[in-house]
Amino acid sequence: MNKKITGHIAMFSSQLIFGINNPVSKTLMPSVVDGLTLSFLRMAGACVLFWFISLFTPKEHVPTKDILLLAGAALFGIVGNQVSFIIGLSHTTTITASLLVMTTPILTMLGAALVLKEPITHKKVLGVLMGATGAILLVLDTRHSQGENSLLGIGFHLLSCLSFATYLTVFKNLIGRYSSVTLMKWMFLFATIICIPICGKSTLATDFASISLNGYLRLIYVVCFATVLAYTLIPIGQKNIRPTTVSMYNYVQPVVVTVISVILGMGTFGWIELGATLLVFGGVYVVTQSKSRAQLEAEQALKQAQNEQ
Repeated sequence: MNKKITGHIAMFSSQLIFGINNPVSKTLMPSVVDGLTLSFLRMAGACVLFWFISLFTPKEHVPTKDILLLAGAALFGIVGNQVSFIIGLSHTTTITASLLVMTTPILTMLGAALVLKEPITHKKVLGVLMGATGAILLVLDTRHSQGENSLLGIGFHLLSCLSFATYLTVFKNLIGRYSSVTLMKWMFLFATIICIPICGKSTLATDFASISLNGYLRLIYVVCFATVLAYTLIPIGQKNIRPTTVSMYNYVQPVVVTVISVILGMGTFGWIELGATLLVFGGVYVVTQSKSRAQLEAEQALKQAQNEQ
């Protein structure tokens, strides 16, 4: 299969899983566990599973320099992203969380321009705006959000987006050197260590014996699917498509949240929802059609060679 197609499938699948995780995580807090405990269970559970999986995959040597870089990647790509998101979600509605996730492509586009020198083309800007418009239409038309939003929650969501955008751009070259399992086993190990002083007290105070079977099934989804499987897929996307395109798939989440709400009878799907969905995926397509720095440099070199002839 074409590498780019593989990357797109991986990113769509990961964001579909994250979209489902949004309402699932919301139902866990605070009735089953609090935000800090849920964050630690994700980190520690994924750490154990990735190291177990690594026993059955080809071994890769990771030099000390890259291990230190993986610690930095864990700080931004996992801890800063997921802990901030979970805390933010506990103080906002799922719809607001989906709306704020849409800032990630904009931040990533700017970060890619600064760090990777990727050009901000007209197609990229158009695609990002199309996706944002579609997602905003979904959110504004949704009448099923419950609860209240707080500035604290909104602030943590924005921190989560900034952290993930930093991860996508700063650590892109590192991600391309190793398999998903190798990357994730080290990143989640460091993420767990970093989270111990932040989430340890809350986790130890949790009465796990009182959690129902239904509660544990939701926790299993969060750890096994929304963490292990989704974070296995993300590096596949990172290796095969550009950072701005990877981040554009964040626009899938509001669509998934809306669809789930319709299935649960909490919302409706009409012309506005259809138009918004087409804008979201149309925006992703437009961004994928924009030219990379390598393509622009190749075209410039070709023109220069033709002029010299």
